[in-house]
Amino acid sequence: MTVLLREAVGDRLRRARTAQSRTLRDVSRAARVSLGYLSEVERGRKEASSELLASICDALDLPLPELLVTVAGDLDETMLVPSGVDRAAEMVPGLIGAELTETELAQQQLADADARACAERLQPVLSQRISAPVRKPGGVVVAA
Repeated sequence: MTVLLREAVGDRLRRARTAQSRTLRDVSRAARVSLGYLSEVERGRKEASSELLASICDALDLPLPELLVTVAGDLDETMLVPSGVDRAAEMVPGLIGAELTETELAQQQLADADARACAERLQPVLSQRISAPVRKPGGVVVAA
């Protein structure tokens, strides 16, 4: 039997909520979603929009990318993951319940440091202002 994406997403959202010992009412209020609709999403009866998923994940303090990676792993045990990561369980221990070893934690911190260094190198380039085009005599537009 094929598992639908909405069912896998709902199952993971329910697991995250129950792992935090929170009620549907509590999460629905925090996410600003009706209790009935949240229940339908968790049961896989409704296909949640990206905005709704983001709101529910925020209410659960669960990063949306972690939810999606975990759901992808649930749907396809043979999925390809980024180099340096053997399985989705190592990427999202909070959802799966796996503990990181000291070595894995050190590798994760190294990867985070590399990502920050890359962002620091890109920030000056991304924050440069592009000046408005300059109109020269004769109708020629020159980008500055």
